[in-house]
Amino acid sequence: MFDLFFRKKAPSSATAGPSKQGFTKPSASQDLLALPRRQKLIENIWQRTSLSREQFASLYRDPLGRYADLVQQLPASENHHHAYPGGLLDHGLEIVAYALKIRQNYLLPIGAPPESQAAQAEAWSAAVAYGALLHDLGKIAVDIEVVLEDGKPWHPWHGRIEKPYRFRYVKGRDYQLHGAASALVYFQVLPPHVLDWLSGYRELWSSLIFVLAGQYQHAGVLGEMIVQADQASVAQELGANPQRAMEAPRNTIQRQLADGLRTLVIEKFKLNQPDGPSDGWLTQDALWLVSKPASDQLRALMLSQGVEGIPTSNAPFFNLIQDQAIIQVNAQDKAIWKATIDTGHGWKNTFTLLKVSPALIWPDPADRPAPFTGTFTLEQPEDPELDQQRPATVSDITTPSFPIPQRVTHVTSSQEMPSSETLPPPAFQTGLDPMDETLALADELFGEAAPSSEIPTSQLLPDATRNNFTDCIAEHSAEEAISAKDTADLGQAFIAWARQGVLSHTLVINDAKALIHTVDSTAFLVSPGLFKRYALEHPHLQREAKARGIETWQLVQRGFEKLKTNRKTPDNLNIWTCEVIGPRKSKLLKGYLLKDPAALFTRPLFDNISLRLQDMGASEN
Repeated sequence: MFDLFFRKKAPSSATAGPSKQGFTKPSASQDLLALPRRQKLIENIWQRTSLSREQFASLYRDPLGRYADLVQQLPASENHHHAYPGGLLDHGLEIVAYALKIRQNYLLPIGAPPESQAAQAEAWSAAVAYGALLHDLGKIAVDIEVVLEDGKPWHPWHGRIEKPYRFRYVKGRDYQLHGAASALVYFQVLPPHVLDWLSGYRELWSSLIFVLAGQYQHAGVLGEMIVQADQASVAQELGANPQRAMEAPRNTIQRQLADGLRTLVIEKFKLNQPDGPSDGWLTQDALWLVSKPASDQLRALMLSQGVEGIPTSNAPFFNLIQDQAIIQVNAQDKAIWKATIDTGHGWKNTFTLLKVSPALIWPDPADRPAPFTGTFTLEQPEDPELDQQRPATVSDITTPSFPIPQRVTHVTSSQEMPSSETLPPPAFQTGLDPMDETLALADELFGEAAPSSEIPTSQLLPDATRNNFTDCIAEHSAEEAISAKDTADLGQAFIAWARQGVLSHTLVINDAKALIHTVDSTAFLVSPGLFKRYALEHPHLQREAKARGIETWQLVQRGFEKLKTNRKTPDNLNIWTCEVIGPRKSKLLKGYLLKDPAALFTRPLFDNISLRLQDMGASEN
């Protein structure tokens, strides 16, 4: 019966390609939604409701179809998350599914009598779904210019795209505007009978209106659920952990990045040094930070705080801080600026820089340091573009082309961290869907809690989370005093960091993308992924590694091996192999086994039932 609502089409018809003139042909909503992955998401959405198929078609399927008609093959961002053809539609479906999963943890409206909560349950579920679906829809109104084959511009208030189209992103756009712009478009998705229904619930209605206007701070628990669901969808797309994103504090990634950068500038960075290099320079109208060290340290701070969805290479990280309005772009809509600094005291040099509004760091102008008194000369960007600038990957109005999203699967032969390498096309086209990868360890689309006998160790450990950015800065400063030349000390620092990460839950264990697992009653450290994570959080080690002619993570790995705290295989090798037990039996995971699990864990362990150690007959050395 479900096929009546979603008639399956061949992939070629579900995703119409460009026409001969370079325009994309519009597709019908039933074709756009016919892809197997989207069908799976819609089925999951229905399962989160208590509606009949007929009711679901009226309250959910119809708005989803209207949404698909509007967004067609547009991406969700220029070159951050879901930045591929159809990315906005995928993001919309994902966030609805995540939001409805989160909604199951609440009895709404909060504080109402049980009978009132029961009567309003489906209305609140629908409001959560609609708010999630529409939260980025304003992008097609203010962030993207769409031109039809006849040369006329298309706007979402015109209704469904009826003619072949092409698009480009607006240069110099306001990255905060699309949240408010959803109010221009939502009536194209929500039919009158749905609005009539929801308007009968006063608290729900006011919260939804705030969400549609982009004012999440006034939307109460409805806004919080949608923000968490959005973080989960973005985290999954960037190769991170969506479950942790759903459980994260209400702080948005934008707030976390801003607070982190503010702490670094105030507590650690040296500005306007008169006699030599600085971390940055404050002029009358901007704060200029040296691009690579600033991005390395901000990324390290975010990772140490357990913030998910942080790209591990500079190009996508620049995209993230640009999209979150942390930095200001140049005339070419790039993250990187170039300038020559002359202190006037015999020191002069040229740097690539990030531009930050001083108000982001010092909201009160009275708190700002004195501006730089030397000469600060901006240079015009060269062509080809500067090293590590934001790549121009999204279509312009004449030659559409789409970026391939960055992805990392949860288990590979080496468990690599995400890199800047170009990876395969979107998962729904290749079968390498991270949602399908999750099935390999969870056996369902959005896994429920494990039985009590199989609870991951991360849930059994004491909560020792660190929420103070200043404490983290102090730790990083102290760790910089450790000599990287003493590899044994580096190994001890690595073990101490891993232990603290497990205790504070900033390093998850036994998760689909975890870098630490429990195998054979001890800790299994994924290699080289865990060592790369440590290197990212400790960028000061790069200089020592470069001097030795090796990668930073290899320096850390050697320090760990010097400790001789890991078991050897029967062949006297360091690296063990684990098989993933599940639908994808060919998956292998490589890493180290600790002799003593107490080095990381404080309580008895349950082995990860999804992993099986090869060569179990090994003895300890």
